[in-house]
Amino acid sequence: MTFDDIRTLLDKQFSGSVLSANTQNPQPYLVVSAEHIADICRFLKQDERLFFDLLACISAIDNGPAAAGAPVGTMEVVYNLTSIPYGHNLMIKVVVERNTDEEPLPTIPSVSHIWRTADWHEREAFDLIGIRFTGHPDLRRILMPTDWEGHPLRRDYKDPERYHGIRTQQPLDPPGVGHELPK
Repeated sequence: MTFDDIRTLLDKQFSGSVLSANTQNPQPYLVVSAEHIADICRFLKQDERLFFDLLACISAIDNGPAAAGAPVGTMEVVYNLTSIPYGHNLMIKVVVERNTDEEPLPTIPSVSHIWRTADWHEREAFDLIGIRFTGHPDLRRILMPTDWEGHPLRRDYKDPERYHGIRTQQPLDPPGVGHELPK
């Protein structure tokens, strides 16, 4: 099944939920609505014509307040799907509005009930970027300490100077060490 066939099938099944398609990249992708991502993913996995049985990766991207060439003020979640029996791949993106420090985190429905591998990937995106996956069975930090403040891969993240009394920001060169070779 081709990319265009998959897009047509999703357009028929989920009218208005496929927001756009980009075929100009080496890996074409569909942008779908956040509110329907779980339904679309369930369909992609269960429909016998498609059978996307492998969720290879979920990546989160913070386009930041001033990202060049990206929709400013948004975050993206990218799903890389593979159908092992049919040998085809599909990339799906969900774009949500980026929050500020005063607002709750942006939310997207979890797909961890569809693919077990989503559990870890969604926790990583939550931990490092700050996207909340509603319906996730155990959404908590996975890489950072539980009391860490902020999300370190956000474009507006400010590294704390200290964490529990330990200096987190190290100078590029320790005092007295330069770049000269010894004589």
